[in-house]
Amino acid sequence: MKFFISSVPFFDSKMAVHAYLMMTQDGNKLMGAAEDFRLDGGALQTPALDTIAQTGIEPFSGDCDFFVKIGTYQILLGMPLSMNLASEKFVCIVDKDSLKDEQVREKLDILKQNGYRLAADGMPKTDDIDLLSEYFSFIILSIRSVNFRDDLKTVYGYTDKFGIAITDIPDKKTFDALSTIPDVLLSGDFYRQPITEGNTDISPLKINALHLLKQMNDEDLDLIAAASTIERDPALSISLLRFINSINPNRSKRIESIRNAVAILGQKEVKKWATVAISVGIGEDRPSEITKLSLIRAKFAENLAPAFDMAIKAGSLFIAGLFSLLDVILQLPMSKAVEEISVDEEVSEALVKGTGRYNDVLSLIYAYEHADWNNASIIMVRKNVGVEAVTKAFIDALLWYKQLLETIDSEA
Repeated sequence: MKFFISSVPFFDSKMAVHAYLMMTQDGNKLMGAAEDFRLDGGALQTPALDTIAQTGIEPFSGDCDFFVKIGTYQILLGMPLSMNLASEKFVCIVDKDSLKDEQVREKLDILKQNGYRLAADGMPKTDDIDLLSEYFSFIILSIRSVNFRDDLKTVYGYTDKFGIAITDIPDKKTFDALSTIPDVLLSGDFYRQPITEGNTDISPLKINALHLLKQMNDEDLDLIAAASTIERDPALSISLLRFINSINPNRSKRIESIRNAVAILGQKEVKKWATVAISVGIGEDRPSEITKLSLIRAKFAENLAPAFDMAIKAGSLFIAGLFSLLDVILQLPMSKAVEEISVDEEVSEALVKGTGRYNDVLSLIYAYEHADWNNASIIMVRKNVGVEAVTKAFIDALLWYKQLLETIDSEA
């Protein structure tokens, strides 16, 4: 089935990621609104829930809560409980007036008894706050709603009974104004680079550092294997390219991939660089939110290469995605940040100027991760890229990252 699926972060008042919100779109209705289910030939299809059932929640939300919209038909069919979806981190977003329907309310009772938390999609039309707090852990309000201010006033007086989540926040100024609400969760376009306050340093993944250390101790270092280890970690990749730049700042040939960089250095210089990089990063813990997003973007971009007829440039697209947060990582404007490393001119053009053929891939990724389906669809139609290819590329990137974390946990 053709469908888009993504997850966008809910931030707390300090810009720390607290939860994720699933966003879906029927791929057969490009540039139009659609639910995450369709009645087709009498059969209820639930691609989003089916995907979660196959992959689990963790690829989408990690250790955070995961908010997922559940339609009325799905609730009446016993979902998500009937699909054996774990309830610990699962928050079911249901219609704001679902409590009016006795059958639906009975199903919601069963979900709560099995550990699922519920969130109302909007402010329910009722004065019975005790009933709302009995069922709902969260009230979700959209800032685009015509009744937003009135609904927020109503809910604000009951923050001791349920949490408030606000979506569609357009800018940082609005975010700052709303962040004064106790324990509020905030989502929207106010962020373009989702980072955690006080956590802007990017750290090597521990397992990559350990693997690289073992590889460096081999007398006959396998440069291809070393490159594979390095390219999975944005910190190590940045460190490597800055090292190359420092020993030969006047290099005319630009770096096209991590393998290219390793080949240019050779065994001796790679070992020299790795000794320093590993000694700095070996004690770091799990990757930060910046590392996570950088890696997912990198793999997503690499996975999209064939769909954009650039399979031969998959390594460069990986680099482009990996360094798409370079300005945040180095706390410099992107034009200055790119000067710190030697990258392919086309990568630099996409990152700094937002132009060139790599920019189409990056622009699609940016739109996709913000659930901006309209702009994503425009790029896909213009470049003749199919919905299935994009969705698969994204999910495969999430699974790749999840597998990487599992390796870290097992060998830590």
